[in-house]
Amino acid sequence: MPQPIPYPVRLADAIAHHLARLTDQLSQLPPDQAAPVIARVLDPEDGVLGRFTHLVATGSYFAKDQAERGILPPEVWLALGRAANELHDIGLDLDEHADALSAFGTRPTTTAASPPAAAALVVRRRR
Repeated sequence: MPQPIPYPVRLADAIAHHLARLTDQLSQLPPDQAAPVIARVLDPEDGVLGRFTHLVATGSYFAKDQAERGILPPEVWLALGRAANELHDIGLDLDEHADALSAFGTRPTTTAASPPAAAALVVRRRR
C-alpha cells in the first residue's frame, strides 16, 4: 500500500498551483490593476517573495543540520544559503521600487495633453 502524501507536500503542491493561477490572472490584468498585485507579491516582508525567501532560509538551516550529521552533502547547505542570500538581496533591490508600483495603481486617470514619453531601459545598478 502506498504511503499517504504528507500534508506539507500537499501544501507545497497547492501553493505552486495557486502561484500558477496568480500568474495566469496577472497576465490578463490591465496595468493599473497589475501593478499593485506585483507590488504585493514582491513585498520583502509579507509578500510571496519575502515568504519564499524565508522558506529557502529555513531550508538552509535544515540542510546545515543534516550536513553536520553527514546525511546531506555540505554543498546542498551552501547552495540553499546562497539562494536565500540572493533572494534577500533581490528583495532589497525591488523594495526600492515598491512605492512606484503601488502608486501606479492609484494614479487618477486623466486625459494627458501629450502621450507619455518612452524611457531608456538601460539602468546602471549600484552594488
